[in-house]
Order: sequence, then C-alpha cells, then structure tokens
Amino acid sequence: MEKWSLEQIADNVHRVEEAVAEACVKAGRRREEVTLVGVTKTVEAARVNAAIAAGLTHIGENYVQELLAKKPELHLDGVRLDLIGHLQTNKVKQVLSEVDVIQSVDSLKLAQTVSKVAANKGLTGRVLVEVNIGDEASKTGLPREQLTELLSQIAELPHICVEGLMCIPPILETEAARRKVFSEMYEMFLDIKGKKLDNIDMNTLSMGMSADFTEAILEGSTMVRVGTALFGHRVYPAK
Repeated sequence: MEKWSLEQIADNVHRVEEAVAEACVKAGRRREEVTLVGVTKTVEAARVNAAIAAGLTHIGENYVQELLAKKPELHLDGVRLDLIGHLQTNKVKQVLSEVDVIQSVDSLKLAQTVSKVAANKGLTGRVLVEVNIGDEASKTGLPREQLTELLSQIAELPHICVEGLMCIPPILETEAARRKVFSEMYEMFLDIKGKKLDNIDMNTLSMGMSADFTEAILEGSTMVRVGTALFGHRVYPAK
C-alpha cells in the first residue's frame, strides 16, 4: 500500500486548487466557473476523507461496486458524489439514488433505463452525455456525429435531465493538439445549448484531467476530473 499523510493530501488539494485558479485567470474566467472533481478510483476512503477535509467538495467514482462499498465510509456532508465511469444498464437501479449525477450516459438504451428507474424511485435522473471526442475504438462514449440525435431522443423521456456533456480526450503530445480537441468539444456544447431542447440543460462541460486540465479550462471546461495530481499514482490491488 502506498504511504501517504494527511498533510500530503492537503498539500495536493491546495496545489491543484491553485493550478485551477491560475488557469482560470489565464482564461479570463472566474474561479467559480470551474468545478474540481476528485477522481477516487482505487483510493481508500480514509484518503478521500483527507481530501474532503482539505476542502474538496466534489468526488467522482468509476465503478458501481467500489462506489457502493466505499460510500458508507465517506464524509459526504456537503460533498457531491458523481459516477464518472462507464455504466451498464443492469446496474442503474443500484446506483441511481446513490449519486448526484451520472456523467457517462452514451446510448438511448441507457438513458431509457435511467428514466424508467428514476420514475420508479420518484426521482429525476441527472446525467451528462459522454462523447467519444477522439473517435477511439478503445473508449466508451457516443460518436460526435450521433450527439444531436441522441439528445433529441432523450429530450422526449420523462424523469431524466441532461445537464451537460463529458469527454475523455485522446492522449496528445502537444498543447495545441489538446486545445483543438477541447475547443471542438466546447463548440458542440455551445451548439446544443443554443437549441434549448426540453430536458436538456447545458450547464456542465466535464473535460480535462490531471495532465491536461489547464488546456481544458482555457477552452471552456466547467468541470475538471483530477485523480493522480490529488491522490498520486493508482495502486491497483493484486489479482
């Protein structure tokens, strides 16, 4: 198990906060326009709680089972918890009422399931639509050319509200290349926002991670998902 301390986690949180703030200044934006989400995949509850104690107010989990197992140990008073990883339709019932937002809806079938489960629970399912902005076969997410059609279909569903878009961009070597992809994502975000579709409220653009959140903020991101810079490199359990 990787060694860590409360002081180290607090320092990481403050360092990332400063970097986000600096990027906002560089972009001519207010710090309040960008939400920092701590990505807590494989991170034990004690370390997550240390980050929360240091001021982290949003966390994102990738796996349903890990989220459900870890949640009872987390100090979530005033903290938003999102599911940011791929979600199978057969797990929607387990997780919908346990999170604030599902950031990874990428098909009509999944959206329909969220709507149905939300109706049964007396809820409105809050979601982001995940776009495969790099058209990578190895990644989940909706092909960009299908986005408008899917959103039009989701707009007709009850008990679900799309609050924005999410993407995991390809790994690119230059700042210019990264900014181009983020810019394309932002243009899609603005285009959808201008259509004013029912049940579609474009207030969140979740893009940017530890290695590229500065570029993402410069190109319009409203939410960055940061794991390694907060918690260190992941230590996966031995199989």
